[in-house]
Amino acid sequence: MKMPKNFLFGAASASYQVEGAWNEDGKGVSNWDVFSKIPGKTFENTNGDVAIDHYHRYKEDIGLMAEMGLESYRFSISWPRIFPNGTGEVNEKGLEFYNNVIDECLKHNIVPFVTLYHWDLPQVLEERGGWRSQETVAAFVRFAETCFEAFGDRVRNWITFNETVIFCSLGYLSGAHPPGIEGDAKAYFQTTHNVFVAHARTIESFKQAGYEGEIGITHVFNPAFSIDNEADNKFAEMHANEFSTHWFYDPILKGTYPEYVVKQLDQQNLLPDWTEEELDLLKRTAPMNDFIGLNYYCPQRVMKNDTALVMAGGRENSTGRPGNPSFDGVYKTVLMDDKVYTKWGWEIAPDAFLEGMRMLKARYGDVKIYITENGLGDVDPIVGEEIKDTPRIEYIEGHLRAVKHAVQEGINVSGYYAWSVIDLLSWLNGYKKQYGFIYVDHANGLARKKKQSFHWYQEIIATRAADL
Repeated sequence: MKMPKNFLFGAASASYQVEGAWNEDGKGVSNWDVFSKIPGKTFENTNGDVAIDHYHRYKEDIGLMAEMGLESYRFSISWPRIFPNGTGEVNEKGLEFYNNVIDECLKHNIVPFVTLYHWDLPQVLEERGGWRSQETVAAFVRFAETCFEAFGDRVRNWITFNETVIFCSLGYLSGAHPPGIEGDAKAYFQTTHNVFVAHARTIESFKQAGYEGEIGITHVFNPAFSIDNEADNKFAEMHANEFSTHWFYDPILKGTYPEYVVKQLDQQNLLPDWTEEELDLLKRTAPMNDFIGLNYYCPQRVMKNDTALVMAGGRENSTGRPGNPSFDGVYKTVLMDDKVYTKWGWEIAPDAFLEGMRMLKARYGDVKIYITENGLGDVDPIVGEEIKDTPRIEYIEGHLRAVKHAVQEGINVSGYYAWSVIDLLSWLNGYKKQYGFIYVDHANGLARKKKQSFHWYQEIIATRAADL
């Protein structure tokens, strides 16, 4: 079977991780421009001041995407490049840059798939409370509306937010992301709710304005599975799925928060300070979501927490490697002897990916799904003149096969975006590991070079994965 003609084969990036030009052409300062320069916050104190200089080299990069046969490019818009102060006056040079990127994609018949928020918040708004503040919610809606107006004549695919769970949990529970706060569970749940409200207001505005195209949100997808059939561990599985999946997916797709989590939070005085108007908004806008984006790398293998461990903060404890307890101490993730893991402790589990998609369909029905991120972080070996990233090919091949099985089963998956299109800056880990199809040589003027996986994905796209 070939993948359907309307299935998009793509790859992704994010503004802070690729653009550089952090203070050029009127761009404002982002929270990451500040946070990454605090000593010790990132590996070897790397930051996105230059990143891989996509800002100046986007034509070269998109040309390589076209050569690969990429059908769609998922990229994000830097909010402070459009609104240097978060709101107020628009930076025309910022609009010009993204207009150029969009036009360059379309010139090569590449569908631009735009993420509005991939973590780089204007620092002015961060200092006023960030996502704890209603000011940020209102400013985001204006930012989104400005992007719709500027780019909506050519962009038909929109994602409001990327991975709410990450920028809220690492921002307010582990302190590994801005604003660097540890252990504030109340703020964590409040900020997730505020993001969902901002998403709902944005979707409603998009639909009321009558723009063509589709809009949705992208979430982390790490379904939880018990390590065995013991009752305590099956309870841990349920609890983990309620807090790490249903809390994020239910308000978007059902318009209501999961009762189990609401009850737990109420008992712990952690419920967000929400209004009836906001809850009505979520309910009203849930059917307006055209799709859900899934960023899948690995599942959670969980058991009931049987130790006195508490959730640890900081960069080294925020890698996603199993072994940490949940914020409430109910369960912990486990590294299992019979599973296969990457060098960074992320399980390679295409079977769990497929099972997770089945779980989503069972709970949310025939919702359209895009796989908006999936890929392998590795240290790619250079053999002679070739970058031999065979493990990446094997990883993506297994997960694309799972996607193909899902499509054959009638699960509504409409596209696959590998992370990432090109080697880029990792938020916390600098350039320690690579994700891309295109190598960036930091010792040689950021020269681009096609990897083994580049040619492999080129063939996958050309044959529509017929041989997988």
